[in-house]
Amino acid sequence: MSTVFAEQTVQSWGNSLAVRLNAKVVKAAHIVAGQPLNVEVVDGGVFLRLINPPSETLEQKLARFDPATHGGEIMAGKPVGRERF
Repeated sequence: MSTVFAEQTVQSWGNSLAVRLNAKVVKAAHIVAGQPLNVEVVDGGVFLRLINPPSETLEQKLARFDPATHGGEIMAGKPVGRERF
């Protein structure tokens, strides 16, 4: 998995502060609205970790499938040798 970086800005939200996650980060991390997170203060920053990432349905997995990335059909040719029935 490749690393996705996005520079975001902390903004006021009522009496709190908030950071919006852009679509590129959300897609790469498979985050959904309402997703619970653990927020940990670490040396030099803040670390976010998903809590119990929701399992995807088959429909959601198929929607994410990209044949160009996964190489498409592996055995697109006709059976040869002992593969013949």
